[in-house]
Amino acid sequence: MNEKVNPYKPYMATVQEAWYETTGDRCIKTLKVLFDDEEVRENWSHLPGQCTMIGVLGVGESMISISCSPTEGKFLRFSVMRMGKVTQAIHQLEPGDKLTVRGPYGNNFPVEEWKGKRIVTIGGGIGQAPLRPIIEYVKANRSDYEGLTVIYGARTSADLCFKNELKDLRNCDGVSCHLSIDIEEEGWPHYVGFVPSLLMEVNPSPENTIAVTCGPPIMIKFVLQNLKKLNFADEQIYTTLENRMKCGIGKCGRCNVGNLYVCKDGPVFSYATLKNVPEAFA
Repeated sequence: MNEKVNPYKPYMATVQEAWYETTGDRCIKTLKVLFDDEEVRENWSHLPGQCTMIGVLGVGESMISISCSPTEGKFLRFSVMRMGKVTQAIHQLEPGDKLTVRGPYGNNFPVEEWKGKRIVTIGGGIGQAPLRPIIEYVKANRSDYEGLTVIYGARTSADLCFKNELKDLRNCDGVSCHLSIDIEEEGWPHYVGFVPSLLMEVNPSPENTIAVTCGPPIMIKFVLQNLKKLNFADEQIYTTLENRMKCGIGKCGRCNVGNLYVCKDGPVFSYATLKNVPEAFA
């Protein structure tokens, strides 16, 4: 990142657009924001997989995944599940409201190293948010990748994020999109069952392929098992860890997993790294 943007300093930003992806007690809201300072806006850079600290003045901060690709423009986008005091305050923000942003933090999905390969994303629920930047990055650089397969599911159709984008993906050249819900619904035309089972139904070839999975820990556990059954090598599998992060720089010790700090060493990890850290899947 350009040195003119200090990752430790919170910068003011303004909400440009806000909308709900899902409803219910733990609903998900997406905010599209723009830095107030034009110089910060121009010098900011991030890659798929990185996070930021989002702050609401007088309430607090929370580490949130960036849910947009740098190929989409100068704005930032965050899809936030309402879970506690800070995320509830974030959900109350509307266009014109202010928030603070600092970062970006953590490592990123090595999308440049993946060029020439087919990318398979496997998401569940809010886990689609950190996968969305990969999808948009590959779409924007379509000729650099062999193809894109999107596998995504949620408990019900109402719990699926980015519904309109998913419809567009199903009609996008070079993209294969497969959706599922856990519970059968009248009129649902796609797969009914859990995401790990949908993965086996899709049966992606491991040849020249990278698989990336994000979602509930129990889903990731069985997705990883099924990827191994499909003969994916450890180095072909990537995921993220979502441990609670307070400082973002590996100083507070709140997010350690074994000898790793999620905010500093992650949140992106290859399975080749995590398989030797039992605490990662506890």
